[in-house]
Amino acid sequence: MGWGSGMYLHGKRVYIPGHSGMVGSALLRRLAGEPEVTLLTAPRSALDLCNQQAVELFFEREKPQVVIMAAGVVGGIIENRDHPADFITDNLTMQLNLMVAARRHGVARFIFLASSCMYPRQTHQPMAESQLFGGPMEPTSQAYAVAKLAGLQSCLAFNQQDGNNRFLPLIPNTLYGPNDNFDPASGHVLPVLINRFSEAKQAGSDQITLWGSGTPVREFIYVDDLVDAILFLLDQPLVTLQPPYNIGYGKGVSIAELARKIAAVVGFSGEILWDRLKPDGAPEKVLDASHLQQLGWQGRCSLTEGIANSYQWYLKEYKHCRSHL
Repeated sequence: MGWGSGMYLHGKRVYIPGHSGMVGSALLRRLAGEPEVTLLTAPRSALDLCNQQAVELFFEREKPQVVIMAAGVVGGIIENRDHPADFITDNLTMQLNLMVAARRHGVARFIFLASSCMYPRQTHQPMAESQLFGGPMEPTSQAYAVAKLAGLQSCLAFNQQDGNNRFLPLIPNTLYGPNDNFDPASGHVLPVLINRFSEAKQAGSDQITLWGSGTPVREFIYVDDLVDAILFLLDQPLVTLQPPYNIGYGKGVSIAELARKIAAVVGFSGEILWDRLKPDGAPEKVLDASHLQQLGWQGRCSLTEGIANSYQWYLKEYKHCRSHL
C-alpha cells in the first residue's frame, strides 16, 4: 500500500501559498520535520497573491522549485451564494498569477488543488475524471467551480504545450480536519455540524434543527490523507502521471448519517430535526479514486476517527481561542 514519503522534496525549496489554512498548515506539520526541505511561506500581509507583480518578485527572489498551492477563497453554501463575484475573481487571479510565475521561473512541480464541485450536478456516481465537462454544475457553487475548472484546464494546457506533466491538478473531495473553518456562516457542513452540536450540548438543548433534508450524500477526506496523497504523487516519475487525479475514498455518507456520527462523538443525545425549506445542494458527490489507487495509494483515516480528531482540535484551539476574545 503506497503512502507519501516526501523523498522527492528532499533538497528542494518548497513554496506553500496559503500556508496558514487547513491544507497549508497540514503540509507544514508534515514537512516541518524534514531537515532537507526548505519551506517557503509568506503571509497575506506580506504577499498579495492577486498582485501579479508582487508574485513575480517573490518567485524571482525566493526561487521555489516546487509549489503546492493551498491558497484559495472557499466557503459553504451561504458564502458561495452571497459572494460569487469574490469566489470567481479572486480564485482565477491567484491561480493564474501563481501558475504563470511558476512556469516562467522553471518550477519543477506545481500542485493545484481543484474541487469536486466541478463535476456535473447530475452524473453517475462515483464520479470519474472522465465525467468532467459532462453537464451543468451545482448552481449554489458554480462561480467557485468554474474558477477551479479553469485552473485545472490551465494546468493541462501548460503540460500539453510544454510537453511534460509539471502542473499536476488534483481533485479532493470535501476536506476537513484541524484548522478547519467552524463558523456557521462560512464553513462547510462537517465543521459547522461539530460547532452546532457542541453548542447544543453545552446549552443543554434537547433538540437541534439542521438545514435541508439530510438526504444528500457526501464524501469527506481527512486533510492529512490529502497531504499524504500529494507527497505520494510527487514521488512518482513525471512520465508515469496522467492528470488529473481524484483524491478520495470512493464512498460517501448521507448528511443525516454524518450528523448522527458527529452527535455521537460530541455526546449530544437530543433529537435531530431537519428544515426542508433550506437548500440541500447537489444530491450526491462521491469520487471514483481508482485512477490514483491503481498507482498504489490508499487513504488511512476513517470518518469516525477524523471527526474525533477534528472535535478535539475544535475544543482545544477554536473554542478555546473564541472564549478568550
